[in-house]
Amino acid sequence: MIDIYSFMAGINLILFPPTFMASSLSQIVFFSILLLSLQQACAKKTHLHFYFHEILSGHNATLMIVVNTNNNSLTFGTIVVVDDMLLEGLDDNSTLIGRSQGLGATVGRDGSLESMINFVFTEGKYKGSTLAIYGRVVLGVTIERPVIGGTGMFRMATGYSVAKPVVVSATKLVYEFDVYVWHKEMKDN
Repeated sequence: MIDIYSFMAGINLILFPPTFMASSLSQIVFFSILLLSLQQACAKKTHLHFYFHEILSGHNATLMIVVNTNNNSLTFGTIVVVDDMLLEGLDDNSTLIGRSQGLGATVGRDGSLESMINFVFTEGKYKGSTLAIYGRVVLGVTIERPVIGGTGMFRMATGYSVAKPVVVSATKLVYEFDVYVWHKEMKDN
């Protein structure tokens, strides 16, 4: 089966031979936009819903400060690593579907963080797949970040995530996540 990239490359060569195409930047831009639009239209859309549980302290903490500038608080310059739980529900005893693993750095004097995380799915339909999320975080408010890639069932993923705070305390954070992903549908090999 031919994929969309091979198809568009063939059409491009038929309509615009290399000598003509090289001299026409506007046509290159046009076909690039067309290719991206077709890729988005042909992509599978998936909506994921789960709860992100982060334990801030104690022997089961899922966040660890690795570079600190001010006595174990999240002040400017602090770097943290995380290995948080992704659960089906709000309750701590809900089914574990994966982990949120990555790092963050407090980059704003206002306490905002820059985060780079991977959602690593360990159970269910997406077991063995990952999604990469990157972006700015302000704790305690709704957070929107882009999906910048994925593996397994989420190869070539793009999209966005919306995380709404549900529990914000001195010892725990829980966010309700809705993730909207467009990705190439992968068949079992």
